[in-house]
Amino acid sequence: MKLNRLLTMTMILINRKKVKAQELAELFNVSVRTIYRDVETLSSAGVPVLSQQGVNGGISLIEGYRMDKQMLTKDELTALSIALKSALTSYEDTHAKAVLEKLTGVADEKIKQSIDHLFIDLSPWGQNSLLKEQITLLKKAIEQAHCVSFLYSTTHGTMTKRLIEPHTLVQKGKVWYIYGYCTLRDGFRLFKISRIKDIKEELQSFQRKEVHLSEQPWDKAWQQPQNLVELTLSFDTSIQTLIEETFGAEHIDYEKSIVHLSLPEDEWLYGLLLSFGNRIKLIEPSYLVDIVQRRAQEIVALYAQPKR
Repeated sequence: MKLNRLLTMTMILINRKKVKAQELAELFNVSVRTIYRDVETLSSAGVPVLSQQGVNGGISLIEGYRMDKQMLTKDELTALSIALKSALTSYEDTHAKAVLEKLTGVADEKIKQSIDHLFIDLSPWGQNSLLKEQITLLKKAIEQAHCVSFLYSTTHGTMTKRLIEPHTLVQKGKVWYIYGYCTLRDGFRLFKISRIKDIKEELQSFQRKEVHLSEQPWDKAWQQPQNLVELTLSFDTSIQTLIEETFGAEHIDYEKSIVHLSLPEDEWLYGLLLSFGNRIKLIEPSYLVDIVQRRAQEIVALYAQPKR
C-alpha cells in the first residue's frame, strides 16, 4: 500500500508544480505527518522532492525531473488514459484517478495532446448525480462482495423488494444495469439502474459465483426465442437515418422502405413503436398492430378530454 502511495505521489508531483501536504493527506486518507514521512522516504530513494513551509509552500519536485517512459508505448498510454477519463465520467474511483495521474505523469506534451483528441462522456445529459452515486455504491459493493438491497420497479410500475449479490456493472447502449444473483428469483437477473430506488449496501457478504461475462449472458437471455416477436414495419424515408440508428441497416429493405427484425415483446417495444408517431407503420404481426392501435387511441382520448 505504501509503495503504491509513493508511486502515485511521485506522479502527482510530476504533473503539478506544487501540492499541499493536506491535499495529499486527504487524497490518500492518511495524516499530514505520514505525507511528510513519505517525502523523506522518496528523498532517501533518490527522488528530488522538496518541501517548503509557509502560505505559498507545498511539496514539489526539482524542475525537469521525469520518470522512465519506456513502461508503455505512446499509443498504449493514450488508449489507457482515454479509457480511464471516460470511465470516471460515470462513477467516482480514487484508484482510477490515481492511475490516471501516473499515466499522465509519464506522458510528454505530444501524448497529452493525443489524449485530448478523443473524449467519451458516458454520463447522461444533465449530469445525473443520483445515477453516479448509485454506480459508485454498486461498484464498491461488487469489490467488497457485499449484498445490496433496493426497491425495483417493473415496466408496469410494480415495486418489489430485492436483495442481490452484485457481480457486474453493465452499460448497454446508453443505459446502465447491474447484473447480479437475485435471492427473490433464485437466479441471475439484469436490473436497470434507473428503476432502482432506496438502494443500500448490506453487511451481508457473498461468495462470487462463476459467470462467463465474455458470453454476455444478459444479451443471451434477451434474445431467447420465446421472448422474441417477428416484426415488419414500413417507414417514412425522411427518417431513414433514425431508422438505421434504431434498428440497424442490415434489417432494412431500402427499395420498399420496410424493416424486418425480431425484438422482445414488452412495454419497451410498445413505447418504441409509438415514439415514431406517424413516421412508421407496423404491418405484422396483426395482434401487435391491434395493441399499438389501441394504445394510440388511448393517447388521443386522453388529450381529447376537456380541460379542467
